Amino acid sequence: MKIVILESLGINDESFNIITKPLTDNGHELVIYNDGKLDDETIKNRIKDAEVLVLANTPLSSDVIDAAEKLKYISIAFTGYNHIDLEKCKEKGVNVSNAAAYSTHSVAELTFGLITALLRNIVPLDAITREGGTKNGYRQNDLNGKTLGILGTGDIGSAVANLGLAYGCKVIAYNRSIKQELVDKGVEYKSLDDVLKASDIVTLHIPLTAETKNLIDKDKLALMKTSSFLINTAIGPIVDHDALAESLHNGTIAGAGLDRVEMEPPVPTDYPILDAPNTVLLPHVGYATEEAMVRRAEITFDNIVKWEEGVQENIVI
Repeated sequence: MKIVILESLGINDESFNIITKPLTDNGHELVIYNDGKLDDETIKNRIKDAEVLVLANTPLSSDVIDAAEKLKYISIAFTGYNHIDLEKCKEKGVNVSNAAAYSTHSVAELTFGLITALLRNIVPLDAITREGGTKNGYRQNDLNGKTLGILGTGDIGSAVANLGLAYGCKVIAYNRSIKQELVDKGVEYKSLDDVLKASDIVTLHIPLTAETKNLIDKDKLALMKTSSFLINTAIGPIVDHDALAESLHNGTIAGAGLDRVEMEPPVPTDYPILDAPNTVLLPHVGYATEEAMVRRAEITFDNIVKWEEGVQENIVI
């Protein structure tokens, strides 16, 4: 079986060889591309004879899928799959799975890194200290005792809730369904608007759908406290970033910590959020710890083994 790995999975050769050994021991051919060439024509040429395809968050169009006449299975090294034309996969009988939950704790931990950076003014104070300055003019605030509002209590949102409780926060949440195990720990579920109004920190952990695109717009931002922070380690288009930049400039909210914006980095130099005050920006690193990369690869290739054995538990379609 020819397995084409379309992009680097961010792990070293030793780890890669250990993780893929069950497949190579069974005589499967692994073809690996690490050169970053991911335009449609190049991908079509590289996967034309592939039976199994491995990729992360590279978009895969219907035309590309059509060109892979032998393709039977796609193992996505990523939590989502909205970058894949699933309808075309279904039409062609191509099974698809994703690497759910590999970065749960990595993203949850980064969420609190962004929160702490804002509460303690870590980024500007680093620069001030290097210039011989002091803390004068920069506030310091505890996380303990704050109201942490979580939008979305899936795996990552639940991990954030547990960490928030450990920090001594009052944790409130909005989700389509209530998780009783979180309620039992003290998490209180409220409506979206009520979470926005009551929270000192609002952190986003919801997927991108037609309903959630630009969910956090000018009107929703206006509901938040002027002293509150918005954190996004989920996906960029949930937030209207023009409205967010305006809200930060006019003091509607106090600050924002963003690992995601509307596009993957590099971000254009004229992007409005870049000059917004009290904003910490990261180039989409929440998922990218060394440990998470190993977990991602383990899940991705284990999914192939299970698919080959006829196990359907991780199959999306």
